[in-house]
Amino acid sequence: MERKALAAAVALVAATPCAAQQNIAALDTVVVTASRFQERYDDKPVNMTVIGLEDIRRSPAKTVPDLLSEQAGVHIHDFFGNNAATTTIDLRGFGITGTQNTLILVDGRRVSDIDLSGVQWSSIPLSSIERIEIVRGGGSVLYGDGAVAGVINIITRSPLDGGDRGSLRVRSAAYGTLETGLTAQYRSGSFGIGMSASNLESDGYRRNNENRQSNAAADLRWLTEGGEIMLRMATDHQGMRLPGARRVQPGANVNQLVTDRRGAQTPLDWSQRNGNRVTLDWLQRAGGADFIVGAGWRSKEQTSYFDFSGNPDFRVADLDVWSLNPRVRWSPDLPGGKHTFVAGIDWYQWDYRLRRSNSTLNIGNPFNVIDAQQYNLGAYLQDTLQVSPRLTLTAGLRYERYKADATDSFNVAAPGGAFGSGAAPASQNESVNAWEAGARYALTPVLSLMAKTARSFRFANIDEIYETSPAFLNQFQFLRPQTAQHHELGMEWRRAGAWLRAALFEMNVRDEIRLDAFTTGIGNTNLPPSRRRGFELEGRWKPSSAWSLTGSYTHTDARFREGVLPGGAFTALNVNIAGKTVPLVPRHKLNAGLAWTPAQGTLLSFTATHVAAQYMDNDEGNTLGVKIPAYTVADLRLSQRQGAWTFSAVINNLFDRKYYNYAVRSQFVADRYNAYPLPERNAGVMAEYVFR
Repeated sequence: MERKALAAAVALVAATPCAAQQNIAALDTVVVTASRFQERYDDKPVNMTVIGLEDIRRSPAKTVPDLLSEQAGVHIHDFFGNNAATTTIDLRGFGITGTQNTLILVDGRRVSDIDLSGVQWSSIPLSSIERIEIVRGGGSVLYGDGAVAGVINIITRSPLDGGDRGSLRVRSAAYGTLETGLTAQYRSGSFGIGMSASNLESDGYRRNNENRQSNAAADLRWLTEGGEIMLRMATDHQGMRLPGARRVQPGANVNQLVTDRRGAQTPLDWSQRNGNRVTLDWLQRAGGADFIVGAGWRSKEQTSYFDFSGNPDFRVADLDVWSLNPRVRWSPDLPGGKHTFVAGIDWYQWDYRLRRSNSTLNIGNPFNVIDAQQYNLGAYLQDTLQVSPRLTLTAGLRYERYKADATDSFNVAAPGGAFGSGAAPASQNESVNAWEAGARYALTPVLSLMAKTARSFRFANIDEIYETSPAFLNQFQFLRPQTAQHHELGMEWRRAGAWLRAALFEMNVRDEIRLDAFTTGIGNTNLPPSRRRGFELEGRWKPSSAWSLTGSYTHTDARFREGVLPGGAFTALNVNIAGKTVPLVPRHKLNAGLAWTPAQGTLLSFTATHVAAQYMDNDEGNTLGVKIPAYTVADLRLSQRQGAWTFSAVINNLFDRKYYNYAVRSQFVADRYNAYPLPERNAGVMAEYVFR
């Protein structure tokens, strides 16, 4: 299969230029992520993919992670397959820590947090998205903490564009799934308002896997003389039952993937999540410069219950995030060519509180109360120099300070606190630098070469530092900042109706923050050096107005360069990770897509994804002897537009594969692992009415 993947990738390279003579409109190249201002990117040294509105409409994807998984370099891990409720994104081979190393933005604002909860994907319905911008490679100069592998920016639709309109949609699908959604936007002169709301209820593929999600958002825009004011508000709610894993242990003749694939290991576990956010941005053009002042607030409350075989753990976590992000772009007259400077400051304050108890009734008297505050202050400057119409250079610097304070109040007399402990107060102050330099040279009007080198970083989050000592006593274990050095070479070929991008990259990581599941009293730690190397190829070809083809191939070699995990009395000892493959990183990934419009208003689209085998989570030593099997999943969509109505039918996992893309090995039993099976073939239908 790996040879077939390589052959298909080569075929894409050969086929795409043949379409270059077709007179079809070129791809839109106006983006914001590359500089934090709206501008073209096709003359800048940026490895970027833009998923446009038409791409979203053609795809059979149901969620943002499903759509992202169709792109080069992006891999997902989905625990339950229930509307992306627990899905994580990994860019360029970090595995389980991909969420902490890929920065997710919505309209330029980070939605990645200082805990391990992940992004609430249900709060970002596909119907509200204008485009998605994926910038690969270190993005810490412009975006700071967490942009190690790159940045994914989800841009929502503006009510100032497209005229007055609205839509009502209903989707019914397998496993008792019912989704409804409403959008509306109105413009009067210089003022526009957009609103959206949606609700989803699903029983889920597994037992004890019910999912209830709802969200609402409002977007207000005012055009001013030389500028714009943007006020966005949103709220989201989710309640989900957690079925746990399916256990496999050949030595004990246990394989629940075969005997009870859809069963629940944890029939009493559940979680809830409520979020709110408000952002205000003011854009002003004056004196030959563009100014943006952004301010935001976001809150999140997470409640979870884990039974742990009669030893329950009930948690309520509250998080508030305040941000201020002023920035400016200007182009002074300087020698050497046309300079464009972008400079700004990012300030974030995170207030986190976690209460732990043994039941919902006793949470008013918790045995642990963890309070943490984190402050990030960063300043950056980037210069883009157009030396000539063919050659563009970029260089940038960032300095960021990080401060964290944490306390743990412990009450031994509280219910469930008899055998607990509290962590001593602790604090940490760190500062780190990021930089980048790049060049883009146009060999011809349609072919450009790119090169980039950069340094990026991330800090450990609160969930990664709250651990236990070798005596199983709670403590805060602060870690050094993780840094990464990037090197990348690429090319981009673009003509009317066709586009091709290829890139070679290497990323050397120091002090990688990662869990040591074997060694008692360590938990998350700074590992010895590791390295990611890879090749990405992606292209699009529109041979006629009726046909559109997309394809991508990703090769990723992610390895620990050196190191030994000490292990412990109840686990393996001296786990050698030197030269071993990073778990949950497939070496090969192949995507293919086809869209056909046989008649006006009719669309048939097909996507397929092949993912090679990958080592399981916690198998840093690559010693289990079993991998997550390779899999190929295909989806099919048929839609028909009749006046204001659009009707769609979707079949996911068309060939009925029994697969999973996340599994974790036991650190205590040599041949045991837990897998999280995903839905087999399933179908759904949708009706949408658009009113103007």
